[in-house]
Amino acid sequence: MANKVQTNAEEALAGLLFDGMTIMAGGFGLCGIPENLIAAIRASGVKELTVVSNNCGVDDFGLGILLAGGQIKKMISSYVGENKLFEKLYLSGELELEFNPQGTLAERIRAGGAGIPAFFTKTGVGTLVAEGKETREFDGETYVMERGLVADLSIVKAWKGDAEGNLVYRKTARNFNPMMATAGKATVVEVEELVEVGSLDPDHIHTPGIYVDRILKGPVFEKRIERVTTRPKEAVGAAAGEEV
Repeated sequence: MANKVQTNAEEALAGLLFDGMTIMAGGFGLCGIPENLIAAIRASGVKELTVVSNNCGVDDFGLGILLAGGQIKKMISSYVGENKLFEKLYLSGELELEFNPQGTLAERIRAGGAGIPAFFTKTGVGTLVAEGKETREFDGETYVMERGLVADLSIVKAWKGDAEGNLVYRKTARNFNPMMATAGKATVVEVEELVEVGSLDPDHIHTPGIYVDRILKGPVFEKRIERVTTRPKEAVGAAAGEEV
């Protein structure tokens, strides 16, 4: 078996990037995003990208830096509300958008990874989501057909991984990453901890290494918070029954 472990993000993406390709990028907001791989894609200059991701980062971080670099042609997404540049590019006609209900997007990715070309769902029936799509009746209810999604490349973030590509995600950072790992023609993963083969409990592995082509230990993770929401100190004190 070829060695999957790569020295850095640039090496991990070597030979995989080309103009006009489709990339799946894991993460939800800024949680569980492959920060180092996104930065390497930005540095590569590859363009005319179709990107499948729940959202597009923020203006200066995550996938937002690919938007700022003019590298993304189309987004296939569910939520785009935190990125002002995204809004500007979309409204000016410079960015294509294929909008999906969040559960539908997740299932389209899962279906693509499972080799399922299409499925039927009630979500979106009778709305703009169903326009131009096939509908069919099952047990007296109308369903709309959605196509599975696959990508030329999936970039994934995991907490721990070994040299064979077995992966463990941590808490909500799991999000879209496991499905995307299965749906890429090539899958490249960055991890916080690269451990010895055999050190991961087989019962705790979320993504088997068979789906992973290349893996690297990320040198740094900023783990920014997309939107910080805290209570004022006075409210905290009042809630605890203290004098304020």
